[in-house]
Amino acid sequence: AGDGDCGHTHARAARAIQEWLRARPPPAAPAQLLSALADLLLEKMGGSSGVLYGLFLTAAARPLLARSDLPAWADAMDAGIQAMQKYGGAAPGDRTMLDSLFAAAQALRALRSPGAELLPVLSTAVQSAEAAAEATRSMEAGAGRASYISSAQLLQPDPGAVAAAGVLRAVLEGLQS
Repeated sequence: AGDGDCGHTHARAARAIQEWLRARPPPAAPAQLLSALADLLLEKMGGSSGVLYGLFLTAAARPLLARSDLPAWADAMDAGIQAMQKYGGAAPGDRTMLDSLFAAAQALRALRSPGAELLPVLSTAVQSAEAAAEATRSMEAGAGRASYISSAQLLQPDPGAVAAAGVLRAVLEGLQS
């Protein structure tokens, strides 16, 4: 929205995750990892972004309880988005972080195909999320903080959409290294 709040909120989350990782090894099981991250973000991130990421990660952990194969990760992404939509009230096209996440989820559905390879699919998902974040620049805000601001003042892409794409980019880069 231009006031720096989204960046400060995400920086607070990043510092909390760094401190958490220095204090203890993260859980090895994917469902426990996402649940622990959800708790951490709900406690430390703050703002509506912290709540939404917490909801997303809590819901995304459920499909990973029984299995953690590639299709389960696509299911996890879909479950997280459904939770965000249900409790946050936004939909794709509302100029929110959901735009980036929804675009990534569409690309991640390729993980359900036999022979899918994680890194190429995730790379496509990140590119889709980044393109969707940029596309929010010309969208009319239907939810979130930007919906309270005159569209004439919204000259940049939605900060939450940009941040969500950045988080996905960081995941990809972490897996590549």
